[in-house]
Amino acid sequence: MGNSDSLSDREENASRHAARLINRLDRLARAADHRGGLNPAQRDALRYLGLANRFSRSPAALADYLGATRGTVSQSLIALEAKGYVTREPHPCDRRAVTLGLTAAGRAALKEDGGVALLAEAVAAGAGAEAPTLARLLDATLAAAIARNGGRAFGVCRTCRHFRAEAHAGTARPHHCALLDVPLGEADAGAICVEHAA
Repeated sequence: MGNSDSLSDREENASRHAARLINRLDRLARAADHRGGLNPAQRDALRYLGLANRFSRSPAALADYLGATRGTVSQSLIALEAKGYVTREPHPCDRRAVTLGLTAAGRAALKEDGGVALLAEAVAAGAGAEAPTLARLLDATLAAAIARNGGRAFGVCRTCRHFRAEAHAGTARPHHCALLDVPLGEADAGAICVEHAA
């Protein structure tokens, strides 16, 4: 029994140590995010809009993805619009809603992504050939944290149970979303979606 207790203690200590390391990496990335006149919340909003499919580019979905309040997200979006990085367009199906988009300047700012670049270089240097294993472990860790907090997964469209590959083969939008009943292009299939279901 003492052996299993010590294993449990070791696992708990390792988990806490890993959590502290992730937190420290996050802080280093956030410091790099301040470059270019953006704060970390604004940088996170740009990252999301660069990853999200056309059905998921709303202020509400952005707030859900970031685990932030709608007020905080609204302030970030106002600042990003003022800087010329983000646009708001009326939603095609709901007059009360808006669809967010990136301008050319917003896409350029994403290419100069200091925090993610810093972390990617650190993973490459620290994990090397084990980077795919680390990515799988972090995917599982993130999924557990999201489930515990009752959040949404925001997975990649092509990994969703509603995704139908090549349902419209030979067209500009060859795939199909069975949930929303709409055709999907390659860009949609590789983007994250608020409606994702594993």
